[in-house]
Amino acid sequence: MIKQILSKLPKKVPKSDSSESARSDSSNTTSFGNVFQCTNVGSTISSKLNVVKRVSSVVFPASMSAGVEAVDPCLSFKDVSNTQKQSLFISKLNLCCQVYDMSDPDKNSAEQDLKRQMLVDLVDFVSSGSVKFTEPAIAALCKMCATNLFRVFPPKFRTSNTGGETEDEEPMFDPAWSHLQVVYDLLLQFINYNSLDVKVAKVHIDHAFILRLLDLFDSEDPRERDCLKTILHRIYGKFMVHRPFIRKSVSNIIYRFVFETERHNGIAELLEIFGSVISGFALPLKDEHKIFLWRALIPLHKPKSVGIYHQQLIYCVTQFIEKDQKLASSVIKGLLKYWPVTNSQKELMFMSELEEILEMTSMSEFQKIMVPLFRRMACCLNSSHYQVAERAHLLWNNEHILNLITQNRQVILPLVFSALVRNAQSHWNQAVLNLTQNVRKMLCQMDEELVLACQRRIEEEESSASAAAERRRVTWERLEAAATATATASVQSVGGGDVLVPVKSATCSVAC
Repeated sequence: MIKQILSKLPKKVPKSDSSESARSDSSNTTSFGNVFQCTNVGSTISSKLNVVKRVSSVVFPASMSAGVEAVDPCLSFKDVSNTQKQSLFISKLNLCCQVYDMSDPDKNSAEQDLKRQMLVDLVDFVSSGSVKFTEPAIAALCKMCATNLFRVFPPKFRTSNTGGETEDEEPMFDPAWSHLQVVYDLLLQFINYNSLDVKVAKVHIDHAFILRLLDLFDSEDPRERDCLKTILHRIYGKFMVHRPFIRKSVSNIIYRFVFETERHNGIAELLEIFGSVISGFALPLKDEHKIFLWRALIPLHKPKSVGIYHQQLIYCVTQFIEKDQKLASSVIKGLLKYWPVTNSQKELMFMSELEEILEMTSMSEFQKIMVPLFRRMACCLNSSHYQVAERAHLLWNNEHILNLITQNRQVILPLVFSALVRNAQSHWNQAVLNLTQNVRKMLCQMDEELVLACQRRIEEEESSASAAAERRRVTWERLEAAATATATASVQSVGGGDVLVPVKSATCSVAC
């Protein structure tokens, strides 16, 4: 009975244990300087460990880490053995799958800081070249990237009808960019990794992954679109099996932008990627690539917001013509189809692009489109917008274009000479008048007899037009006289009490 009572009493701590604890307390006190500092540091470490345990236990159950050695994700890669680094890499990836609301910086600030530090550690570990991208590691990394990056953007509240940002609008920046930037950096290093097994990676970077990645190009943050541009280009270069799907998916984005919404923020970046893709097309060009030019690139001249991506569009189009000069005539026909009528700034862009294309156009292709082209140029020469008229005159200063015109002057001069004459007679801008005189002098030096013939034809047309106008004037005078006589006769018949008889209208001997 007494033994049972004594066994329930607390045992006395041995002197050796108490002395060791005292020594450890004194050493801790001397190392940290004071008791309060030791308490603060200890509470900070314990709070971070509690955050890790709380997040990992909720988000990642034990079933997800089956077959992988469990390693505390808050450990550093320097503190574990080489055999455990792979497991620690996967543990850190799983921990970073937790997504926080970054719009409120004070909410979950400790968890956000811990997650960002984990992401930085992952990037450093991958860049060191020590990681082995096995199947579980690739699956965990792709899952983490998909969880953090793939999201639905809020509705666009921009009041203008233009697609994406314009020069007058300030770009909008994502508040979560401090985390997104590190995730993009990790994804890029993963794709660029030299020893990456593409056959294993393509199972996880599949069509669904690429489609969600393409959806992110509509982000309003230009920093994110720039990262996406680099990543998609690397995926296109490394995963050859996905190349046709990427081209088809980008074509669908362009179709929807041109023919449905006219709203997208990433058209310029997509075209920049395809500029380098087109330059790598093998010759002869496949029909698929030509269809992309005709159905996607040329209709991109239609939207009002073409100025945002026009430089990238010109580069893509000229790359096609460099590959196959026979495409020049079809491209110019497309430009004429979408030529702006009321938008002067867009018209200036079209003429700049036209000049670049004509510099690459052969004589045979030029002759196919010179008639509709210079009919349009005649309208531009007569434009009341002085910048459009000036730009049309400056085309004649290009040596290659002037050579094309000279060899086909019998067809081209009659199309534009009347426009030059009208400019000299009635254009309001003095600079345009001076340019018109210079072009006329150039034409006289080119073929004076043809210029005189055009001048005589214009004079004949003017004289015939004056004669026709005079005939119309005389005809109207006779009609008015006949109508006045008929009205006078009718009034006299009514005033004399006679019966009103319909008077037959006088016939006019001159045709109207």
